[in-house]
Formats: sequence, structure tokens, C-alpha cells
Amino acid sequence: MRISGLATGMDTESIINDLMKAEKIPLDKMEQDKTKIEWQRDKFREINTLRQKIDDMAFDMQLSKTFKTKSVHSSMENAVTATGSPKAPEGTYKIEVTKLATSAIITSGSLDIDPNKKLLDELKDPNVETSFKLTTYTLDEKGKAIPVERNYTIGEDDTLNDLIKRINEDDNNIRMFFDDNTKQLVMETTRTGKYNPNDKENEIEFDDNFSNLFIKEDSVVKDATNAKFKYNDAYEIETKENNYTLNGINFEFKNTTDGVPATVTLTNDIDATVDHIKEFVEKYNELIDLMNKTQREEKYRDFPPLTEEQKKELEEREIELWEEKAKSGILRGDSIITSALTNLRQNWYQSVDTGGEYNVISQIGITTTKDYLDGGKIEINEEKLKEALQKDPDSVYKLFAGSGDKKGIMDHLDDSLETMKTKINERAGRSSDTLSNYTLGKRIKDIDSRMNDFQNRLQQIETRYWRQFTAMEKAISTMNNQSAMLMNNFFQ
Repeated sequence: MRISGLATGMDTESIINDLMKAEKIPLDKMEQDKTKIEWQRDKFREINTLRQKIDDMAFDMQLSKTFKTKSVHSSMENAVTATGSPKAPEGTYKIEVTKLATSAIITSGSLDIDPNKKLLDELKDPNVETSFKLTTYTLDEKGKAIPVERNYTIGEDDTLNDLIKRINEDDNNIRMFFDDNTKQLVMETTRTGKYNPNDKENEIEFDDNFSNLFIKEDSVVKDATNAKFKYNDAYEIETKENNYTLNGINFEFKNTTDGVPATVTLTNDIDATVDHIKEFVEKYNELIDLMNKTQREEKYRDFPPLTEEQKKELEEREIELWEEKAKSGILRGDSIITSALTNLRQNWYQSVDTGGEYNVISQIGITTTKDYLDGGKIEINEEKLKEALQKDPDSVYKLFAGSGDKKGIMDHLDDSLETMKTKINERAGRSSDTLSNYTLGKRIKDIDSRMNDFQNRLQQIETRYWRQFTAMEKAISTMNNQSAMLMNNFFQ
């Protein structure tokens, strides 16, 4: 705490504050430079974030399903539906389902058992056999049925629930539970279809010990069945599941067709493909618009970034308007942005050897806008695009995705996006990078170091000013005391 001006009456603190404002001008300039670099870094990262989204979407644009999405219609949606892979041929197919695939199920009949009490006590037979075997079947790698046997022993403290849990946890394709309402034990296979090679035997086999323990006279046994259907009035097929894939088409069975075949029609879903392309182009144009705007913004040199001290003197709206102009044009003329815009625009003019109807993107109604100031934004002639997809969808697909070692439009675009990513990361880094890992970060770090040094220097300068003014106060105070003493002696 300093008290000034006792001898001179001068407002020393205000004088020193004004002097320090002049001394701080270089520090304010460094703060403004740092803020501007941070704005540039943040704008680069904003562009890079959007670039990554385009890159991800470009990957999807290289998948055949994007261009060969199938539309399926069934005359019996409640019985037969289908989905088509990109390679599935268009056409109309007849499917007559005569039997559905079902699971095997066994109910024990009524049991006088509390599932939470000791099972051996509940069975009320001291001579009961406590071990039994359950058998199901699976297929080996060659499709041959092999038995899966599990042996179980009822422990002294086991409840029925304990036994059920142990059976369910084994990999034996069996699900078991106890119905408290009917007091019945229920077993069923966890899959549909017949796996037991002996058609006369059930999918769940158990020995006499299990029968003596849990199978009563009112038990019910329902065996598993395979699905059966006829394809195009001729080809009869049996399958363990309620679906089957033929020639890239997956048919799913929900019910039998009662002797009348369902008609399934498969066509290319051109509208879905167009929507995919439009979605990509819209996002791509968003990136071009963002980058192009940085090159067309006016640069206001008279509006440097505000310092923290300056912000304190302004209203929030005034700060907003000022910074809007201060940020304008901060990347104007940047080589990364200008070269990226050029490269991205040129990608769309690449010729691709598709071996089909179309070799350049303009042939299918996709072009860059005529206005050069748009920066290479893309526009779509939907009518022409749909016509191309109808006429030669494979050629359109290869135009975008390429074929073999032949690059498509998306390959060229991906190369440009990767180059752009590398340059931006070198210049502006990523959010996880330290300042030392990228160019702008190193500049920020250097400014921080110079600002710290300069602040230490300012403290020394301020201390020197106070010391000089304090010395002046002392000198004047001494002179005043001497003058007063002389005056007193003069008048005595």
C-alpha cells in the first residue's frame, strides 16, 4: 500500500498508471497477436472437423450398397419378406412356404416341487437317482450332426432353481424354466430346426433317470421342425431357420402361404441412392462454403483483437460487433485453404475407366457450379442422375468408388482430404496436442514466454517509477522543512 503526494500534493499513483499504460503497449500488442493466432487455430480446427465428416461420408460413398440399395415388395408381407444385397438381381420371385421352422419343447407335467427348497427333500424319495444326462445336437464344420452330452448331479443343497441355472449356463442349446402357476418344468431348444440325425427322436434327449425325476403322465413333447418352401414353383428347399438366402436375396418366413405362393419383387431403390448422394453433396458444399468464405471475407486491419482491459470498457454487444470484424479475413490468402479448394474442385473433373456407360461425373448430372466464386460447390441434376442409375447403376458406382486398382472420384477426393488433414494438423494441431506439436502452438508458446518476460520487466519499471517519485517526495519534504526552519529563524 502506497500513500503519495504528501509533500507535493501530486496524484503520483495516477501519473504512474498513465506512464505504465504507455509502457504496456507492447504487451497489449503481444496479447492481441496471441488472440489472433488462437482464432486462426480454432478456425482451422473447425474446418478440419467438417473435413473429417466428409471423409467418413466419402467412405460410405465407396460401398456398393450405397448405389445398389434394393427395394423389396411382397404380396404377402405377413408371410414372406425379403432383403436384397447390392449384387442381388432385380426381378420377381414366387415363394410358397409350406412349413415354418420351430423349436422343440417339452413340458414335464405337474410337479409337487417348491423350486426354492432343497430338491432332494422335495422329491421325497431317499432312493432317487441323483444323476442324469441331457443330449442335444450341433453341426461340425462339415455340417455333420454331432451329439452334445451333459451330465448333471443333484447336490445335497441344490434347489430346482440351482439345477435350472446350471443347465441354462451350459452351451447346450437348451433353455429351461419352472412355471410357478402350473408347477411344470419347461424345456425348449434355443434355436429352430431339426438337428438330431434320427428323425424319430426329439431334439432334446434325456435318460431314464431324468424321466423318473421330472417327466409325468401329463407331460407334452413337441419336436422341432424345419422350414420348407418352394422357389418359383419348382425348387423345393428345407432349412433349419425361418430365413434362407438365394442369389443374394434373403427371404424371411413369418407364416405359411396356405398353398398360394407369395410374389416378391426386387428393384433398385434409385430414390435411396439419390438421397445418399444428395446428403454427401450437401455436406461437401458446406465444407467448400466454409473454406471459401475465409478467402472472400474482408480483412479489417483497423480492428485488432480486444485486450481484456479494453473489453472491460465495452458493452457485450459492442465486443461482439468488434470481434466480428476482427475475426474477418484471418485466413484470407492462406495457402492451405487455397490449395485445398483447387485440389477438391479438380477431383470432380477426373476421368474414370468404369468399363461402362459413364466415365466422367458430368455425364450423370453432377457438376461444379458455373460461378467460379462459389469455390467449386457441387450441384446435381436429379433427373439426369436417376436416368443414369436406372440405365447403368454399376457404372455409376464405379465412377464414384473405382474398380480394382483404378481410382474413382471418391479415391481422388480422399487423397485431397488426407493431404488437407496433414497440413492442417501440422499448422493448427488437434485438441489433444500440446503447443509444441504444431506451428501455431509454437508461436503461441513463444508469445507466452515473451509476455511473461515483459510482465517481469514492467514490474521492475513500475517499481523504479515509485522509487523515483518517492525520492522526489522526500527531497521536496526536506526542502520544505528547511524553508520552514529558515522562515522561523528569520522572523524571531
